[in-house]
Parts: sequence; C-alpha cells; structure tokens
Amino acid sequence: MAGVLIDPRRIVGRWALKSAAHVGGISLFVFELARGLGEWRDWYPPALRQARDIGYGSMFIVFITASFAGAVTILQAGYQLTAGVPVYFASGVVVSTIILELGPVLTALILAGRVGARFAAELGTMRVTEQIDALESLGRSSVSHVLLPRVVAATLMVPILCIFSDFIAIFAGWLASKGAMDMSNADFVYGARYFFKPFYMWYSLIKSVFFGLAIAIVPCYVGFNTSHGAEGVGRATTGAVVTSSVLILFLNALLARMLLPR
Repeated sequence: MAGVLIDPRRIVGRWALKSAAHVGGISLFVFELARGLGEWRDWYPPALRQARDIGYGSMFIVFITASFAGAVTILQAGYQLTAGVPVYFASGVVVSTIILELGPVLTALILAGRVGARFAAELGTMRVTEQIDALESLGRSSVSHVLLPRVVAATLMVPILCIFSDFIAIFAGWLASKGAMDMSNADFVYGARYFFKPFYMWYSLIKSVFFGLAIAIVPCYVGFNTSHGAEGVGRATTGAVVTSSVLILFLNALLARMLLPR
C-alpha cells in the first residue's frame, strides 16, 4: 500500500495533469481578457483607481528598496576595485547593473508581494463570498468589471515604477560614492556615460512590461479560481506570490537570453 502511495509515476502524472490544466486555464483566461478590452467604458474608470493605488501606494517601498540597492551596489563595486583601476569604473558598474538587472527585478519582486497578494486576496474573497457570482447573475461581465481594471493598471504602472526605481537607485549610488569613495561628480558622470548604451533603457522597459503582466495575470487567475473558503483564500494568496515571483525570475533569464546581444 505504501509503495502505491509513493509511486513516482503517480506523482509525475498528477503533476503533469495539474500543470496542463493550469496552462489551459490561463490560456482561456488571457483570451477572455483580450476579448473584454473592447468594453473600455466598463474597465477604464476602475483601472484609473487601481493605477493610482498601485503607483502611489507602492512608491515608498520602491523608494526604500531602490535606495539601498543603489548604495550597496556602489559600495561593493568600490570594494572590488583594485589598484590601477580607474575609480569611474564603479559608477559604470552601478548604472549598468541597476538598469539592466537590479532595478526591474527587485521592483517586480517587491510588487509581486504587495500588489499580487492584494489582487489574489481581493478576488479570492469576492469568489468565496459569491460577490462575483452575484455580479454575473446581474448580467455584468466579471472580466470587464473586476479583472481587466487590475490587469491594465498593473501592466501600466509596473514599468513606471521600474523607471522610478532606476533613477532612485542611481541617485543613491551617487550619494554613496561621494560619501564612501570620495568620487567626484565628474568621475561618476563620466563612468555612467562611458558604459551606458541607449539599449539599456529599452531592455529595462521591455522586461518591466513582461513583469507587470506576470504580476497582474497570475494573481488574478489564482484569486478568481479560489475555492474552499478562508483557507482557500490564504492558499491562493501564498501561491499567487510564489508563482508570480518564480515567473518573474524565469522571464528575467529568458529575456536576457533573447534580447541581450551575444
């Protein structure tokens, strides 16, 4: 009996079937979202409110995260420099690292915890308390009234917050370089401009758009399909944050492989 319960074939098969069901469910979910874009009169006003809550409500935590990321990056870069290496290399490393990697990824992970958890908890609570069922029984579309405002707002605001994070991190790195490394303004600007390429900003923006979609779609899908009451809402919230965070890291590696020149 114990051998049957731990049969690896059963475990793999169950995992494969469950994964295939989720892939199909998310595909249909995205299709319904795309089809509901035409009903803009329904989702546009609440999308503005959601965008304000996401943007204004997340600025403080993004500011704190970016400030420490920029300061620590310049300190570590300065620590790694050896004699004979120009000091402006540190600012070049900071600017490139922040724009290409730390700014978008750290911001997306923070927002996955803050915004994604809220989306999953709100939609899960609406599902288990039958608010979504009541909305649909009145002939209203749950996609245009509940889901699209959140997806559109997160997709638009995450790139804006990532750009904000990039500038704050670079500014914090500049302050740290003056205080800890005695780097002049001219050296910092020269190093930043010497290593900077315009493609870096486009790369950061493209990544942040995909991260915004991950932060919006996964928690909304998980929360929308919640069941089993309050316990299900808790599991949905945790699962949404974990899944969206892993997806962000996967997209980060995939986009680096696809977009960065080799």
